[in-house]
This record gives sequence, C-alpha cells and structure tokens, in this order.
Amino acid sequence: MKPYEAVDFMKLDDLLSDEEKMIRDSVRAFVSREIIPHVGGWYDRGEFPKQLIPGLAELGTLGATIQGYGCAGVSSTAYGLIMQELERGDSGIRSFVSVQGALCMYPIHAFGTEEQKNKYLPKMAKGELIGCFGLTEPDFGSNPAGMRATARREGGEFVLNGSKMWITNGGLAHLAIVWARDDEGKVAGFIVERGDPGFSTRDIEKKFSLKASVTSELIFDNCRIPASRQLNVKGLKGPFACLNQARYGISWGALGASMACYDEAVNYAKSRVQFDKPIASHQLVQAKLVEMLTDITLGQLLALRLGRLKDQGQETATMISMAKMNNVSKALKHARATRDILGASGITFEYQCGRHMLNLESVNTYEGTEDIHRLVLGEHITGIPAFRG
Repeated sequence: MKPYEAVDFMKLDDLLSDEEKMIRDSVRAFVSREIIPHVGGWYDRGEFPKQLIPGLAELGTLGATIQGYGCAGVSSTAYGLIMQELERGDSGIRSFVSVQGALCMYPIHAFGTEEQKNKYLPKMAKGELIGCFGLTEPDFGSNPAGMRATARREGGEFVLNGSKMWITNGGLAHLAIVWARDDEGKVAGFIVERGDPGFSTRDIEKKFSLKASVTSELIFDNCRIPASRQLNVKGLKGPFACLNQARYGISWGALGASMACYDEAVNYAKSRVQFDKPIASHQLVQAKLVEMLTDITLGQLLALRLGRLKDQGQETATMISMAKMNNVSKALKHARATRDILGASGITFEYQCGRHMLNLESVNTYEGTEDIHRLVLGEHITGIPAFRG
C-alpha cells in the first residue's frame, strides 16, 4: 500500500498555524511509525500497548490543553488534530489519551485544589500516573442522573459504595475520578487511588470492539478515601463539563478514522482489477468515494470552526453534540463503505477498515449515543426535552 495521504480538499492547512501543523505532523509521524505497523496484532490479541505511553507523554498529548503543571498548553484546535491523528491509528489508543486528559486531568485542573493539582497533574502529564473516569453504571448510561453510587461522610473520610461500568483505562489506572451521590443526594466528584481499601477493578474481556484498549468495571465496597480528595463541584455540571471536553476531542478523532478508511478505499479501488479494469473506474465505487470525501471535508470544517470557538470560549454543549454526532456516525458509515469496496480483504488484519468499523460501533455509543445527541439538538431546536416523559 502507498504511504498515507491525508485528505485536505478545501485547503484547511492554510487555516492552521505553523505550531498546529507541526504538532499534527509530529503525532502523524509517531502514529505511522509506532502504531500502524503493530496495531493489528495488538487488536487481535486484545492487548493495550502500554509501551506507547512514554512516547505519547513526550509528544505532549496527555492533558495537552492544560496550562502549567508540566502540560503542553496547546490550542483546542491543536488538541483536536492530536486526536485526529491518534484515531487514524486506532480508536482505543485515542480513547486512552482522551480519558487521561479530558476526563481525568481536566476535572482535577478545573475543580481540584492546588494541592491536588500539584500532586497528580505533573505525573499524569508524564504518563507516570494513569487515570480513569467513573460515571457510567451498569443500569445507567444515557441517564447519569439515575446513578446509585453513594459517598457517605464519616468524619474526615468518605465511604464509597456502588459500581461503575464500561470504564476505559480502569484496569491499568492508578487513580479514578468517581462521581457519586453525597449525603444530600447531590452528585459529587472524588479522586480514588489504586490501593484504597474497598476499591477493586475487573477487566471486561472478549470484546469485538476497542480491543486495543482496557475496559473495566470499578467496584466500591465500603471504599474509604480522605475527605481531602473531594473535588470542588456539585451536581451533574461537573461530569458534563468533562464529557464535553471528551466529546469535542472525539469529533476530531472520528475524522482520523474516516481519513484512514478513505485513503485505504481509494488506494485499493485503484489497484484492484476486475473485468479487466480497476474497480475505481466503476460509477458505484466512485459515488462511494465522492460521498466519503464530501463528508470528511464537511466534518473537518465543522471541527475546525468548533475548535476556534472553543479557544474563544464561545462553544456550546449543543455545538459539541452536533460535531460528535455527525462526525462519528459518518466515520462509521465510511468504515462500512470501505469494507464493502475491499470485499473479503476488508475483514482481514492486513487492512484497517474492519478494525475501524468495529471500534466506531463503540465510539458511536460512548460519550452520548448518536440518538441522545439527536435528542439534545432536538430540544435545542424545539425547546421540548423529548427524552423526559
């Protein structure tokens, strides 16, 4: 196969700063060198490549937008480009970086004390401490307001009970950002460390998606933590603020998967000969490629505009919902179309599209399903919350 060639039909490079292009190109080179040649094997074995963590940290990908504490402090657009390039490699590896930064380092930076920030953030930026984010429960995914996990105050400690499910990084994390109801019934955030009494994890095996990523259950059985590890935020606005950071990154990440599939589809269609000519010469194949190129270009413009608004503090949750919903659903469609163009070859590890297709089934579900984001936007349009009664 030819070397990867990124899609830039509308010359978006002209709208990026030199620093943003340099960051993107550095991560792109890392992905091409360290991930693409090996990821099929990791996926096949269900193995998360922990050996990548030092390199990812050295590139400044962990907590990339945070200022200070050993973090890179890059623009939101640069962070988006990082997510794009990592997901070109694999959704599971992008998920690792996304959870570490957007769901774990962000809440410590946004809601933590200075002592908490100094204790955790520098080591997390170096990849020496890995975090996970405990919000989803076995019975409550799309409706986090139904959460049952509790945090009862006993003197200078909190006692946590309950469980969290489908937690990326859970089995390898040194700490967890956990959301539970306090004595007043309000949702509160806590930092739970590996080794705290009553805290355990169980990895979820036999997945057909995100196999190069660790997915776990977190279990709290009278788990005692110091009260000093509570975050300074109450209500669902805390976890929702974290989720918006992650959803923004996913809207860029999905573009990377789309771009990888499109590049693979074009190269294969040009080289695969049937009926004495390349299949790229057939109208139906060209129609698929045109649709993919158009969707990717529109998704790039959407993500770039959102990134610029985010750097200005003008983004909204509904804008992020649109970008996540659109770009991920289109990426899944592109992976399926590429698998179709590749025929039987598309189900082998020699090619990428089958792996992206299976990964994107999960990405289309987590951080708000496609349907939930449609309902969020529907409420924005009509003022009527269709998901409530």
